[in-house]
Amino acid sequence: MGYVFTTEDARQWDAGCEKPANRFAMELEHELMLGMIQPMRLDTILDIGCGGGLATAYLVRSGLNVTGLRSEEHTARRADLHPGVAEDLPFDDNSFHFACLFKTLEFVDDPKKALEEACRVAKYRVFIGMVNPSSFRGSGLRVRRFFGGTVYRHARFLSLWELKGMIREIAGDVPVQWRTVGQLPSRPGRITRFLEQSQYVQRCPFGAFMGISVTLVPRFRTRPLELKTRPKPSTGAVVAGFLGSIRREKRWK
Repeated sequence: MGYVFTTEDARQWDAGCEKPANRFAMELEHELMLGMIQPMRLDTILDIGCGGGLATAYLVRSGLNVTGLRSEEHTARRADLHPGVAEDLPFDDNSFHFACLFKTLEFVDDPKKALEEACRVAKYRVFIGMVNPSSFRGSGLRVRRFFGGTVYRHARFLSLWELKGMIREIAGDVPVQWRTVGQLPSRPGRITRFLEQSQYVQRCPFGAFMGISVTLVPRFRTRPLELKTRPKPSTGAVVAGFLGSIRREKRWK
């Protein structure tokens, strides 16, 4: 199941999100997630490890039918929330159009199994959102976790290449795209937002937050069918048969 946020963890997380700079960063992260998922209105999506529900609420406001999964019971309006763990989702295959792991994969016991489950329940696409370990912020969090004081002391930071390897093992050679935001200081402003939303800027691998989109390709197990047919006579055999019949007619004559 991995690390479960305590009440104190949730309080600190919510307090941090209320800061203007962090709130602006969260907006960029949510917009990146929606842009990479590319859903249509009323599509279904599973938010795995929804935690405090900030990403879930954003998806609901975007017009999606959202189901949230968290490790303990919880009730909320406009979203269907279920208790469970990422490594063993209580849903049937292809139950949702999309699935997302928004800052969740770092805290599970078995990231590969969690990814496998997300690919199992989603039809079209899986989104992974995480702190970029190659960024300045990611490096700082990795250092700070040794001194406590942050929920990321329980996190397991995965690189893009590690995740791509897991995805290939689970889903095969499927299309995988990545983008980052948080390239610039998180100061709300029109110019900063414009630059952060540029596709050219988002291709920089050092943004504080990385989004990975996995497009699922249906695969079917098949085996060749045996067809029983009679071989057609070759042209030479037809000509030989025709000449033979002519010789027999002459002989009788």
